[in-house]
Amino acid sequence: MHPSASAQQQRSDPGHVVLVLADPSGPLERLITDLVLLGYRPSVHSTDETPYLDPSPALAILLSPDVRNHAVPWSETLRRVDRLRSVPLVWLVDEPELGQLSGSEHLIDEFLTIPYTTSELGARLTLLVHRSGGDTDDGTIRHGGLALNPLSYQVSLEDRALDLTFMEYELLKLFIGHPGRVYTREEILSQVWGYDYFGGMRTVDVHVRRLRAKLGQDHAWLLETVRGVGYRLAKGRM
Repeated sequence: MHPSASAQQQRSDPGHVVLVLADPSGPLERLITDLVLLGYRPSVHSTDETPYLDPSPALAILLSPDVRNHAVPWSETLRRVDRLRSVPLVWLVDEPELGQLSGSEHLIDEFLTIPYTTSELGARLTLLVHRSGGDTDDGTIRHGGLALNPLSYQVSLEDRALDLTFMEYELLKLFIGHPGRVYTREEILSQVWGYDYFGGMRTVDVHVRRLRAKLGQDHAWLLETVRGVGYRLAKGRM
């Protein structure tokens, strides 16, 4: 395997489907091989097919040496399909055709010239997936069977969704970020509620008790009381 392709494969998600619309005169076989090496799942169609039934792709690549007669009309067709309209589109075109890109910038998100390098293809696709929000690395923080997503504000415990208030969520996020670290009540108040909060230390105790109740009897031990100091998230695995 090409070393640059190997590095890219480690970062890509094999669940990412790439819709490939190809003119048979282009280097289709090489493109398919490169996409697989980079960790993508190519779904290939000839430019005389209609890809409406294709699985929802993370990216679309249009491989066509002929920009005016193939790339432009097929890109316009893709943009008219509701579920494909926002899919990042990459053109692979012959270098002599670059002059034909003028006026078509609104149809594409990226382009590469043929011949391309595998490392360049991988880098461009990774950037497009990241920009479109299709990257599977959503920042979820995990501790055993406990999972907290800081983007969606969702929390689950062994695949069971937990219905937390905003402050309960913020409290758990503080603990899960540093399992085993002891937080004093003063630290918890300042980091979760803010320095201008005047509710008193009892507020922390009440919210910890509520959070334990939502974790359930079998998992309440995750929030440990450190007598005379404060609280911490237990390091023990579930």
